[in-house]
Parts: sequence; C-alpha cells; structure tokens
Amino acid sequence: MTVLCGFLLLAKASGSEPQLSEGGQIYTKACAACHGPDGKGTAKAIAGFDQPNTFPDFSRCDQTTSEVNSAYAAVITYGGPYRGFSQIMPSFGKALTPKEINELVHYLRSFCTNSHWPRGELNLPRAVQTEKAYPEDEEVITAAVNARNAPGVENHIIHEQRFGMKNQLEVDVPLMFTHPEQNWYGGIGDVTIGWKRVLYSSLPKGSIFAVQGEVSAPTGNYNHGLGAGTTSFGVFGMYDQLFPTNTFFQLQGGAALPVDTTKAPQNVYGYATFGQTFAGDHGFGRAWSPMVEFLANRDLVNSAKTDWDLLPQMQVTLSKRQHVRGDIGVRVPVTDTAHRPIQIEFYLLWDWADGKLTEGW
Repeated sequence: MTVLCGFLLLAKASGSEPQLSEGGQIYTKACAACHGPDGKGTAKAIAGFDQPNTFPDFSRCDQTTSEVNSAYAAVITYGGPYRGFSQIMPSFGKALTPKEINELVHYLRSFCTNSHWPRGELNLPRAVQTEKAYPEDEEVITAAVNARNAPGVENHIIHEQRFGMKNQLEVDVPLMFTHPEQNWYGGIGDVTIGWKRVLYSSLPKGSIFAVQGEVSAPTGNYNHGLGAGTTSFGVFGMYDQLFPTNTFFQLQGGAALPVDTTKAPQNVYGYATFGQTFAGDHGFGRAWSPMVEFLANRDLVNSAKTDWDLLPQMQVTLSKRQHVRGDIGVRVPVTDTAHRPIQIEFYLLWDWADGKLTEGW
C-alpha cells in the first residue's frame, strides 16, 4: 500500500476550528507541506527530512491506481506504522473526521488524471484455481497435496508482472512429485508462459474483464507423469464482479489445446468463485476472505464426462501492509469420487510492487 506523509498545519482563527469541507482544502493545509501542491513530493531541502523509498508520487497512475481507498484512509487515520510504513507519517484520526478523510482520499485520487487505469478495488482476493482479471505484480507459491488415492504433490512458482496500464506477463514453473506405483518421481513440469490483457474495467459498476493466451512447453518428464509430453496452447477469459458489500464473484472459462492429442487430450473448463471479504478495525485491519470455487473440466474425447469439484477455502492477509497473503482450502471431487483424489491446496502470495518481502510487518 502507498505511504502517506503529512504535516499538520491546522491553524485556529479567533479560537474557532476551521471548516474543512473539501478534500483540496484539507490537502493544502494538512498534506502539501510534505507531499507538495502537485502531489509529487516536496524537495528534501524544503521538507527538511529524508523521504523513504515508499514515498508516493500521487500523480503517477502506475503507483497509485493499484491501491484501494481503504488503504489510504487507514494510513491517514492511524499513521504510517499502522500499515508498516514510515513513522514520519503522523495519524490524523483525531484531527479529521471520517467524512473529511474520505474527501481527502477522493482529492488524492485526482492527481492521476488518466481514468483508464483499472482501480485497485477491482483486484479481488485470489482464489486457488480461478484466475483474476486484474493485472498484477506478484510472486505466488502454490501447493496441492493428495489426501486420498495415489500420493502426489504439485507445486507452482508463479511470477506475475504488470506492463503498462492493462497488460500482464505470467510465468508458471511447476514442481511435480508423483508416486504412481512403488517409486517417487520428481522434477520440473511443463513450464507455461502467458500474456493477460484487460479489455474492460469499471469501478462504478465493480466489473473487470480480461483475456489471456498462453503456451506450455513440454519440459516435464512424460514417462514419469511429470508433463504432457507435447506443446500445448491455452486461451481463456476472466470476469470479476465486486459488490458494495465486499461480496464478489469471479468467472473463468477456457480451453487447453495440445499439439499432439495422442499424448494429451484437448480440454475445456469453466470455474466460478463466490466470496466475501471481512476486515477488522472498521475495515482497516486484517482481511479475511472466505471463498468457494466450483470447478468443471471436460476432455474433448468420445464418451468423456465432465469432472466437477468443490473447493472451499479461506484467504487471509498476513502482513500489516497486506502485501503478503495466504490461502488454504480442500478440493473435493463431486463426480467420479472413487477415482479422483481429495486435495489440500494452499498458497503464499507476495505483492512485490508494495514493498520488499521483509517490509511492512
């Protein structure tokens, strides 16, 4: 989240409190001494302090649009340390009313003059399987452990990097461990590279839609069950919807199209996630997001049936800055239950655009 720094200059006139009814007036009196009249920050020689690395430039849309209003309001209300930022940012919770803080946040948003950047409120909690439509800067480590049937562990190291306003590069390196009979086999699976593009986003409607194309290289050992043994292309769409109550749902649908269908069948799938976010301390504290995923997969071969799974889970923010999160759930097959495993699935996520992994605690 973005650190805010202010220098309180609320002067009293004739013993009466000033009426700060507009965000611009509040900013000029309470914030401009540190952040500058243009939101780009005051020069060190004038401000009289060293600016931390996380000091924001509110005019840079790439820095500010990915943040949510509640993050700004939390730091204004309680000060920088509340979200793991510098102590030079004081708290304004006793100097400003919640209404005035909301007006100030609204004014801070005006420094980014390009309204086409997708807003951070549309960056919904990440489900275990369903891809989000929002372009991100994240590192994610996932794991799925078979709790029934043949032993097996599937890990993924995923790098997601945003480019510009609406694009994202994704690199997925799987680490597979299988035990089909009497021996364990382990190694890298099929590495996937994908490109995401946001086609539509609207904060007032709470909606965002994106598409992604990807290619998987046959880097995994096919004979040991660590890979498909053929290059595969994938394409899918993602739609996310956020409601004013912090309820949300996410949809993903697509297809996997291997080159050699004698080694791996073509596949279509559809995922849906429903969830709700709860946050303590009047919406500023640790966030909990219970979710449930409905997963459907079907191979495009004769007499194939659709596999349905249910995946209830819980995501929680781990750091004060909320840039490190964890999720754990159980994937339960609804169809063909005798031949498909129950899996414990979890991940750790680091939003590296919000600071180092060691920061913000």
